[in-house]
Amino acid sequence: MEMIRGYPDYMRESIEKVEKTRPQRLKATFKAMTLEEREQILNEYHPDYKPEAKRDLKIGPSKGQRLPHEVADLLEAHPLIDPDDVDLSRVDYDCDILIIGGGGAGTVAALWAHYSGVPVDRMLMTTKLRHGDSNSMMAQGGIQAADRPEDSPPRHYLDAIGGGHFTNKPELVKALTMDAPAIIQWHEELGVMYDKDDKGVMMELSGGGTSRKRMHSARDYTGMEIMRAIRDEARNIEVPVLEFCPAVELLKDDQGRVAGAVLFNMETDQYYVVRAKAVIMATGGFGRLHIQGFATTNHYGATADGLVMAYHVGANLIDLDSVQYHPTGAAYPEQIVGLLVTEKVRGLGAQPVNKNGELFVFPLEPRDVESANFIRECYGRDNGIITPTGMKGVWLDSPMIDDLKGEGTIRKNLAAMVRMFERFGIDMTKDPILVFPTLHYQNGGVEINDKAETSVPGLFAGGEVEGGVHGKNRLMGNSLLDYNVFGRRAGINAAEYVKKVTPGKLSLDHARKYEEALKNAGVETDRKAPMLLPDYRGNHVLSRALDIF
Repeated sequence: MEMIRGYPDYMRESIEKVEKTRPQRLKATFKAMTLEEREQILNEYHPDYKPEAKRDLKIGPSKGQRLPHEVADLLEAHPLIDPDDVDLSRVDYDCDILIIGGGGAGTVAALWAHYSGVPVDRMLMTTKLRHGDSNSMMAQGGIQAADRPEDSPPRHYLDAIGGGHFTNKPELVKALTMDAPAIIQWHEELGVMYDKDDKGVMMELSGGGTSRKRMHSARDYTGMEIMRAIRDEARNIEVPVLEFCPAVELLKDDQGRVAGAVLFNMETDQYYVVRAKAVIMATGGFGRLHIQGFATTNHYGATADGLVMAYHVGANLIDLDSVQYHPTGAAYPEQIVGLLVTEKVRGLGAQPVNKNGELFVFPLEPRDVESANFIRECYGRDNGIITPTGMKGVWLDSPMIDDLKGEGTIRKNLAAMVRMFERFGIDMTKDPILVFPTLHYQNGGVEINDKAETSVPGLFAGGEVEGGVHGKNRLMGNSLLDYNVFGRRAGINAAEYVKKVTPGKLSLDHARKYEEALKNAGVETDRKAPMLLPDYRGNHVLSRALDIF
């Protein structure tokens, strides 16, 4: 069957209505929703507010917390390895700091641990895929930092707290926003090429839920540009990296401290035992669990491994009842359903409109509110556009960006977006693009303090695996900032911690106790965790056009 290029005729009829209303919308203003209106639409239409999609956790230190079924399934699963199968008397790697995860947080942690005095030959980074394969590489829109005279970290703090529905841990938001300007300065020193005007002044844009323009971007591939710079730095100082060697279980010593991990070489099927004075967990999020059947923006390895391993050793969890669905995931064509359409498209002026060309929501509401409005328009009001596979979406009127800011703005600032759609015969400078919410970010995670310490001695965490920073909703640009701030703090504080620690006898007794807890709670299952990689075979295949409603 020949692949469809561009839009079919029936979708073109809707596009004509979008074009007809565009001149009027270019002049109009649309007010943001009130707090009461936001709460109402979230309760009625946001997936997080569906009680049947979650259950109470039956075991562990966070027993009773309400989590999505997909996450609870992994936490109420048998440990992946049998402790009797691992010979802990043979240590394959001995180091001061073990960093689990090779994305942004892990790389930043390694750099700052080294800057803080840990020799590179006394650290080890291990990663499931290749160094850099992560959501950090895929992030597009930008990174927030309040570094202009008309802005301030306290204002950034208030935006983040409000966006998180006032459930964030205040000390973490303080750390996030106060460290932000120094992070941008460090990036500049490393050679990150942020967008600047002809005079060399940083160009900053708005994001959903922000009261000032503080979004620093590198076109629409900001995550890749930051990752390029920090990964180059890690390679230049020769941080040792084991690729295709995910951790499958943490190790504790006889003092109850985390003291290493068991790794699994996916190429040779070998187990490695790593002894370490401290472990930094930087494994990213859980997008590939496809919570509630949603498509996802996440990379292939985002399967909640860090949550599982940290929970096995007794770490507390926080805010995992909250999932971020990015309002603008691609909804057409089928080949790219779920992939991210950066919030920068709306930040530059594109408006979300329904099948009749009507603007139905302020374009820069916080992400959860924006997503709920999109879902209502498609499934509550029946004003969505139906694709050939039966999926629904709304138009993002991208051509109006050039109308507002001058011809060439889209191609200059959204080069990656333009290429993504051009491959399928769609020119977003001339035609709108179809979008629908997609699973994007793990708002909660392993609870940390402002030193990036978890509740278990010897275990630190940074990036998407940790929780408490964003509360119930994350604002655009705070994820790249999060992994830089708390990856840095994890590296610095782990370097200080290892000065006064000598690991004791290694043990996997916690895994045995976890099995006992499952039995005592009456959990009967053949599931094992961590998952490592998603399984899309046979009956487990998720249709990208699944009718989730």
